Amino acid sequence: MNLEIQAYNDRQVTVDKEICDLLAKQIDSEMKEAESKIWHAHPVWFLDGNPIVGYSKQKAGLRLMFWSGASFEEERLNVTGKKFKDASIFYTTSEQINTKDLRRWLKKSKAIQWDYKNIMKRKGRLERLQ
Repeated sequence: MNLEIQAYNDRQVTVDKEICDLLAKQIDSEMKEAESKIWHAHPVWFLDGNPIVGYSKQKAGLRLMFWSGASFEEERLNVTGKKFKDASIFYTTSEQINTKDLRRWLKKSKAIQWDYKNIMKRKGRLERLQ
């Protein structure tokens, strides 16, 4: 696991650390080709410089977010906005994480991508990569 991400996880309270460690382990296992780092203070995984998946501590719990998740057509992923293509799910315990769902979402995150890497260059307009 990326040492910065491990340090982020280690700073969490016990229940959140368990969630973070499980998410990081699963993401690393499915996204071996991804670059992982702390980005905007949260763990994020990138493919070719494009953000794919990450998680962050929020009031509602640990938020797992897929940058292109709105296009996954997955009932359990919550789509909140219209402008961007992200979707997320919140966890308050590690037992809530369905690893089968998570693996499927991670596979979709490789196959379905919107180009966030160049969003500034395109003045906020997203284009589908895959």
